[in-house]
Amino acid sequence: MFQEPKIAPSILSADFMNLESQIKLIEDAGAGYVHVDVMDGHFVPNLTIGVPVVKGLKKIARIPLDVHLMISNPLVQLPWYLGAGADMITMHVEAFDSVEDMQSAINQCHEAGVKAALSLKPKTPVSVLEPVIKDLDMVLIMSVEPGFSGQSYIEGSDLKVAQVVDMAKAAGVAPLIEVDGGIGLKTIAGVAKAGADVFVCGNAVYAQEDPAQALKDIEEVARQAQADLR
Repeated sequence: MFQEPKIAPSILSADFMNLESQIKLIEDAGAGYVHVDVMDGHFVPNLTIGVPVVKGLKKIARIPLDVHLMISNPLVQLPWYLGAGADMITMHVEAFDSVEDMQSAINQCHEAGVKAALSLKPKTPVSVLEPVIKDLDMVLIMSVEPGFSGQSYIEGSDLKVAQVVDMAKAAGVAPLIEVDGGIGLKTIAGVAKAGADVFVCGNAVYAQEDPAQALKDIEEVARQAQADLR
């Protein structure tokens, strides 16, 4: 919360035929993470990448892999991604049957030396995080319905970020707060002011004429928004 802003470009919007150079581009531009969207065609209506790509990315990436599991069976597949080289694994609270299952997944991540995060769909209340907030390294607020890149930011997502900030403060912890969906020059300031510090950007970076400059410009807007609060 209110840490130096870091941009996590989503490779879902990258050129998959030139993925290594696309990763190097964002690294050189100062990205904080490589955001890897894993979708199974069940939890969300799209099918993307899996373990082999994560393993390949681990061999070339110089910044942490932020692996976002949009899958219906995280407890089954989690060991695959722990072994593939993920540095941070985000799982959806909606995919778990109980708080005990969420806690088990978080514990597995930490036992493997991997950071653990939970994500909320736009309509899921922040309150579901309360039993496990003390053990989370990051909370991901979805500012679009997960499944496809290029969607428009859902207004009011900044209020949800603020709710996570309040919950974390009450619990005496300070997890990273990430926002994913429609984040770019026009939308990043609001969520940054609310307390987010990691920002997933897809088309706002990779679809631009100069992706490296776009990344830097977006990060600067977030940095200025945070500075305005001080």
